[in-house]
Amino acid sequence: MGDNRLISVSIDDETLGASGPDAEHERRVAIFDLIEENSFALPGHDRGPYALSLSQVERKLVFAIRDEAGEDVHTFIMSMGPFRGVIRDYFMICDSYYDAIRNQTPHQIEAIDMARRGIHNEGSELLAERLEGKVNVDFHTARRLFTLICALHAGQTR
Repeated sequence: MGDNRLISVSIDDETLGASGPDAEHERRVAIFDLIEENSFALPGHDRGPYALSLSQVERKLVFAIRDEAGEDVHTFIMSMGPFRGVIRDYFMICDSYYDAIRNQTPHQIEAIDMARRGIHNEGSELLAERLEGKVNVDFHTARRLFTLICALHAGQTR
């Protein structure tokens, strides 16, 4: 693996939104998958691989990036405003999905899951656009990062 990747990801427990077991599971899987396979490059920096710490300050997302030795490389703050609608929609469809798993037919579950993935993709594309110029990520990395952003935002939009 090259140096343009993440080797660790942490979420600040102080700002982690309240979440249930489904959201916790999604967050753990997203972190595991993100570490296993990702593309994360900082334009103008060649100090990777990187460690990422996500937190939230005054409803803004903080990306704190360090190199493998733990030295600060770059920190930037991103407004959550553009994400509010898609995150709200994502949480609503997730609630419908988890309810459907318990009460609906496989065909109905599949239809809701397709809608859930579509909204998740929309949020991932928005994230990749907002990261442009700060961090270069591929689509799969953006998807996993969007899941983590939703974990931070849980409890604030529900």
